[in-house]
Amino acid sequence: MGSASYYYKYRRFIKWLRLYLALAGPGIIVMVADNDAGGITTYAATGAKFGFSFLWFILLLGPVAYVVQEMTVRLGAVTKRGHAEAIFDAFGPFWGWFSLIDLGIVDFLTLVTEFIGMTAALKIFGVPPVVTVIGVSILMSAIVMQGRYWTWEKIVLVFCSLNLIYIPAALIIHPDVSAITKGLIPGFPTGLTNDVFFFLMANIGTTIAPWMLFFQQSSVVDKGMTEKDILFGKLDTASGALFTVLVAAFCIILTATLLHKPGGADIESAAAAASAIMVHNPFVGSALAIGLFDAGLLGAICISLASSWAMGEVFGWAHSINNKPSEAPMFYVFYFLSLIGAGIIVLLPGSPLVLITLFVQVIAVTLLPAALVFLILLLNNEELMGKYKNTLVQNILGFSIVFIIIILSTLYALSVVFPELFR
Repeated sequence: MGSASYYYKYRRFIKWLRLYLALAGPGIIVMVADNDAGGITTYAATGAKFGFSFLWFILLLGPVAYVVQEMTVRLGAVTKRGHAEAIFDAFGPFWGWFSLIDLGIVDFLTLVTEFIGMTAALKIFGVPPVVTVIGVSILMSAIVMQGRYWTWEKIVLVFCSLNLIYIPAALIIHPDVSAITKGLIPGFPTGLTNDVFFFLMANIGTTIAPWMLFFQQSSVVDKGMTEKDILFGKLDTASGALFTVLVAAFCIILTATLLHKPGGADIESAAAAASAIMVHNPFVGSALAIGLFDAGLLGAICISLASSWAMGEVFGWAHSINNKPSEAPMFYVFYFLSLIGAGIIVLLPGSPLVLITLFVQVIAVTLLPAALVFLILLLNNEELMGKYKNTLVQNILGFSIVFIIIILSTLYALSVVFPELFR
């Protein structure tokens, strides 16, 4: 009787696991893709400049990202509408256009940073930037044009697995465990300087970005998830949040171990870090470069789709990956134009590429509070959400995140205008 009971429990678990694996995808993809080219550059620069002292802050951002993204799962599964469409319907055209324009600006600038990261990564291996831009654009077009969401998702999940390359790369250099442990204790050894505020903002901006809200909600809708799938969507998002902070932490550990020195080391990009490391450790340097390319590719795939989905929702175009190009021409035209525009900017001589990469993260976090407020208000609409509306605890957590981001944004602005106050 006991063995039969264990057998049936095993069968139920296997059935549950298969169902989870079938429904998993949007949460893992959005979280892992959040470690995009700009993110990897931010983490690499953080480790080189501050050593291990930001590790506690990075790990704290995992639960924060989960709280935010879990709301998009419920909203998408219940309403069957993307985020842009939900804002237009609930708040009217003015706020709808406000959020869409915000998204369009940040998404395009972020897409530029993905191409910057990919071209810089492959340039280390001797690949000319123009070849990278053309090759990546063709690859991304082929992935998205095959006409099935499920196929697209499985291909992207393969690229997500490659993002984990930073974990073995950091482990083989035998980092100082005691220094890592100290980095897990909250605090700022260098004080609250304007540099610290800048990196706080940049790390928040690369862990929680406006495009993520639009992408995951539209992805949930495109996949066809419903209310009964919300639990699996939450598990999917929690798994993604765990992966994203682990990758970020190991990226910081890697550069903190190999590049940090007393007083901090300034590096202009993850590609520069990879080149510097490759001189002494070719395998680790190559791993950092490969990871940077993969991060840029994942980010570009997701960000370009987030914009195309949002535009399709607002203008009434057919806007599903399940549609072939002939069935959703404007959706794919906008998608291709985004890729072409971002690629051209990267190839223009004299473009301030490094400056764009770092400041996009700060711009993203500055615009984030407005996007979060819209999201929380939508989740409190009982007529819209029914029993899936936010609880008191979820509202407290959500508005606390908004409040903290506004405080940090304000302090950063003050540190720029009155730097003498933060020395």
